Amino acid sequence: MTADTVVCDRLVVSVVSHGQADLVTRLCADLAAFCQTPLHLVITINRPETLPEPVAPFPVTIIRNARARGFAENHNAAAVAVPSDVFCVVNPDLRLTHDPFPALMAALKDPAVGVAAPRVVGSGGAEEDSARVFPTPLGALRRLVKGGTPGDCARVEWVAGMFMAFRSATFAAVGGFDPRYHLYYEDCDLCCRLVLAGYSVVRVPAAVVVHDAQRASHRRPRYFLWHVQSALRFFRSQAYRQLRSRAQSGAR
Repeated sequence: MTADTVVCDRLVVSVVSHGQADLVTRLCADLAAFCQTPLHLVITINRPETLPEPVAPFPVTIIRNARARGFAENHNAAAVAVPSDVFCVVNPDLRLTHDPFPALMAALKDPAVGVAAPRVVGSGGAEEDSARVFPTPLGALRRLVKGGTPGDCARVEWVAGMFMAFRSATFAAVGGFDPRYHLYYEDCDLCCRLVLAGYSVVRVPAAVVVHDAQRASHRRPRYFLWHVQSALRFFRSQAYRQLRSRAQSGAR
């Protein structure tokens, strides 16, 4: 298959709200104002809340969960709710200043690319650490205690789940997100499995989004516990062991 034979026409954007109706409403307004790319928005209401009827020039599907689900479960369900060629995961606390999808979808026309992500900046314009190299246990511990620092975007091995775009067929082929991760590291795990399957992870500088990072794991004990549990699961996973084994073999 050559790059120009990969079809990337039908776009589904998945957003999950955890009592974040205001954020979702603002993101919908941004999508309507800036995006010329035809899309279908899937909004998952993860816990009971009142969401104003979205006013948008694109179709909107709303899923209301009977029980709260984790990040992985919610987006996996959205991925099969509406047929698509490109499936895009977007956090509700992102803002748009232009249409990021043409550049991302162009990158996904390369069959070697498994996931494409935009450049992410904070509300003050500073670069966010959304594109990183795969973590080590010691590095993850330092990050958890001290918080994030701007990543080395010259070398991208995984991208944060705040904004990830996939060919839907590739997302399905590797099994989507692992639902055993309730929150944190499901993005790293998926990128790891994509790399092991022979795909690349790319950051697309021409696509830029604005993110107001919440850093909940540094303020709430429950989120901190989820972060630790997810880190332990990842570093004990078969995917991580295979990745380390391959890296060590390549170093010899």
